[in-house]
Amino acid sequence: MTSFSEIPDLDGEQFQRFARLIHEKAHIHLKDHKITLLSNRLRKRLRALKLASYDDYFRYINDEATAKQEMVHFLEAVTTNESYFWRTTQNFEALKKHVLPELVKAYRGSRLKFWSAGCSTGEEPYNLAIEIVESMKSLGHFEWELLGSDISNRVVDFARAGIYSGRKIERIPENILRRYFRKLDDQDAYQVRQDLREKIKFDTENLFEANHPGQHCIFCRNVMIYFNRQDQEKLVNRFYDMLVDGGYLFIGHAESLQMLDTGFKTRPTEEGVLYQKQS
Repeated sequence: MTSFSEIPDLDGEQFQRFARLIHEKAHIHLKDHKITLLSNRLRKRLRALKLASYDDYFRYINDEATAKQEMVHFLEAVTTNESYFWRTTQNFEALKKHVLPELVKAYRGSRLKFWSAGCSTGEEPYNLAIEIVESMKSLGHFEWELLGSDISNRVVDFARAGIYSGRKIERIPENILRRYFRKLDDQDAYQVRQDLREKIKFDTENLFEANHPGQHCIFCRNVMIYFNRQDQEKLVNRFYDMLVDGGYLFIGHAESLQMLDTGFKTRPTEEGVLYQKQS
């Protein structure tokens, strides 16, 4: 049997086979230069399963007896989950300055629905929840709910626990850290306050299969960069259908809807371009 250390990188044909499967299951588009990255990540699954080759692993994840259980690990191995609090703060400034005041006024008396789509380890939905609560100081009380979802069971479990340390929390303002987090005894880590954790629902799901109608605001930042243009357009139009009239979509600073055929109208602001559903 070939030892783990002797397993070379994927060859071109193997890479394309796995890339097609990844696109089929998660709509993630892997370009050819990702061959070394994918090889390194799949080696970890070979080691865990004591398999000798990528071909053995491909058969394993397509075997009816093992496919369902292993597909979870496979997708977790190939997805990237880099996140931290107070990331791209211009989005949250626009939320507080423009979006929340408009939504509260337009939907007064209604429960506002927010969705962090592709929430990774939970920093974005917790960050969003904190901004919503803080905004009530000026806007007054309103009812709200928040969903955080991701394709990875592992990161969703991490998000539910709400425990963070190091680089993930270093940008949080000190007053916010004291107000919404609790330092864990004997650990250099902080946990999101229990009442805030209980306010957010976390789910594991594929964005292309998700259906959450009646959303007032959807955050999907730094997710579409992994999809090709056709899938980006498909996903954005799914978001459009799930938003209420006048609802908003937030995307990453390196992402744009400019080349996509969607119904969103753009609103330039000092904090960046906002994307709003026609009302």
